[in-house]
Amino acid sequence: MYQTTIKSIGNEAKAFEAEKMMILFGDNAPTELADFCYVIDLVLVDEDITKEHTLKLDDVSYRITSVGDAVRKNLNDLGHITLKFDGSTTAGQPGSLYLEDKEIVDVKPGSKITIEK
Repeated sequence: MYQTTIKSIGNEAKAFEAEKMMILFGDNAPTELADFCYVIDLVLVDEDITKEHTLKLDDVSYRITSVGDAVRKNLNDLGHITLKFDGSTTAGQPGSLYLEDKEIVDVKPGSKITIEK
């Protein structure tokens, strides 16, 4: 359904892991934000993302617990969403994808992000 590759990791991006967050952005990340982002290939999402889907970081699966209203549009337009690993069942922010409260795997440039049924 969706797969992209992490191209680069901003110098400050991993600092957000303490807050259980990863900020994704396509190549067009504004300069002032690029240091805080995981830069990904811009790939179109071909269907709505729902709680029935699973997100994978490389080979580690995370259950989707809630989906912000703007996640699909933002991924398609900018490659920009926030992954929140806090288990929220209500989407507090439209551009955030909420995932089960589980340790974030260590990703590197070349790591894959996949959303599948």
